[in-house]
Amino acid sequence: MFSRLRKKNLHQWLPDYARHIARRARTPRTRGDAHLLFALCDHYEPLHGHADDATGMARVDAWVKGYPALGEFRDSNGRPPRHGFFFPGEEYRPYFMDQLAGLVKQGFGEVEVHLHHDGDTAATLTEKLNETLKTFAEHGHISRDAKGKYKWSFIHGNWSLANSRPDRKWCGVDDEMLVLHRLGCYADLTFPSAPDPCQPDKVNQIYWPDGDLSKRRSYEHGERARVGAMYDDRLLMITGPLSLARKGLGMRLENGAITGGDPPTSARVKSWIDQAIHIEGRPEWVFVKVHTHGAIESTAASLLGEGGRTLHAALHAQTRDGFRLHYVTAREMFNVARAAMDGKMGNPSAYYDYVIAPPPVGSG
Repeated sequence: MFSRLRKKNLHQWLPDYARHIARRARTPRTRGDAHLLFALCDHYEPLHGHADDATGMARVDAWVKGYPALGEFRDSNGRPPRHGFFFPGEEYRPYFMDQLAGLVKQGFGEVEVHLHHDGDTAATLTEKLNETLKTFAEHGHISRDAKGKYKWSFIHGNWSLANSRPDRKWCGVDDEMLVLHRLGCYADLTFPSAPDPCQPDKVNQIYWPDGDLSKRRSYEHGERARVGAMYDDRLLMITGPLSLARKGLGMRLENGAITGGDPPTSARVKSWIDQAIHIEGRPEWVFVKVHTHGAIESTAASLLGEGGRTLHAALHAQTRDGFRLHYVTAREMFNVARAAMDGKMGNPSAYYDYVIAPPPVGSG
């Protein structure tokens, strides 16, 4: 049994999962004035599987055509589903960026940064990220601060943030967390990655990494985000739901990944919400961040058309349990989290743009 557990890398996160269950039991459950913030963060890779440009264009066009149909669903503020397109810098094509800009302009989401890289140093990674930010910004994507500096969120390709794989592949930069922050990254949304070995022993939390951020896997330890405390010298870790859930007579690993073979269901949506991820001291604002590889045809089918309707109908069903639903992007989720840390209360929609403004293409 121990061998089987190690193959699934459960030993890396089960300890904090047990602590999470205890924390959740101690946290008062709020109903009646509770708010559900839902962000779908997509490792959006049109050229996945070494596809050619024509295939990539067809994959993007499928989303441009299919996603607006989900506008029949509206959240408590009358907004349609908002998708987080975490686009890989190494797959940049002007056509892809321009097509996604059209969806952003219609209010259907925002583009953020995804990157697959290997064998880098801090200097070569900085060069790659600067080029990615520059090219994305040329199409109106990527937020800016008052001085014009890019402000963005990040998902690491292959999960290997801060050179975290045991074999050191698919990164190379121990101090990646420092590089990201220096270039304007405000939040990382890579995790959970279980059963991948990069998964930390930080489960169902929003937290600030602490310790020596120049060391590999420096996200492994951190301070849970709470009302009354914040940091501006590091990026925030926003993790999604991770749990053991029932599957027939057995159990399954629920890591918030939507795939063609594991589409969204009412039971899955309920399990995400039941993890009750929140800023400590503000349990009535529940954060649900799930992830997908939505450009792949089979996965797109589970998110567009009837697959998408199943997801959003399940989310809306939760409003009957006292939640007010909010469709948010990664940026908006970060802003609401920061507002909670500053003691803000009430309707979180007042804080969608709290510290990070929308990107230029979405500001109209």
